[in-house]
Amino acid sequence: MSMPPMVQYLIEEMERNRDPEKAEPMQAYMKTDQPFYGIQAKPRREIFRRARRKFSIDFREEWEQVIRQLWTGEHREEMYMALEVAEHYKQFRDEMAMPLFEYLAETAPHWDTLDWIAGKLISDLVLRYREFEAKLREWRKSENLWMRRASLLAHLKHKEETNTDLLAGTILMLAHEEGFFIRKAIGWVLRDYSYANPKWVRAFVETHESDLSGLSRREALKKIKRDEKD
Repeated sequence: MSMPPMVQYLIEEMERNRDPEKAEPMQAYMKTDQPFYGIQAKPRREIFRRARRKFSIDFREEWEQVIRQLWTGEHREEMYMALEVAEHYKQFRDEMAMPLFEYLAETAPHWDTLDWIAGKLISDLVLRYREFEAKLREWRKSENLWMRRASLLAHLKHKEETNTDLLAGTILMLAHEEGFFIRKAIGWVLRDYSYANPKWVRAFVETHESDLSGLSRREALKKIKRDEKD
């Protein structure tokens, strides 16, 4: 398969702007063997802006090809760039995008990519197409840690439209896990919902205090307790 011009341009520009002094600590922070170019978010987004001015993406197949080729690139920033492309072209972010987003979540190497996919891409689809809640019920049973985390983070930004029955059921199904990334995600999604419905979140935490970890409880109540002090 030939490389789309946008992909070639993005890779060439990242190669040209690589910074070995930043690459090593970025790689160490993510605790990965995958190499980094050493390009942080702001310059990476500027490269993407220049690419958009030079190249257009007019068809879904082209959009998906660009994402998939970047996603399988050697460097982590190519994966980040794939997600920039996935997020930017909103006209393709409809129900037909779910198979692609599910593939990205299943192959996400760590929280840095998974959280972007679940919190910015999948959460929006689930909010607009409620039939995808069935996916979240599948994912919370997955052997893949990141898919279980996705089943929680896919509720982010749903505000007053949050499906509290599904959210509560998923939290209670996963609350027994001792791993940091699930416990943190439980607290995060509860804290996010507390902006819309603090009474529900407080009641849920109090009712299930023995089920939730200390980390999850603290994260869930952060905004509520901050507001009480003000």
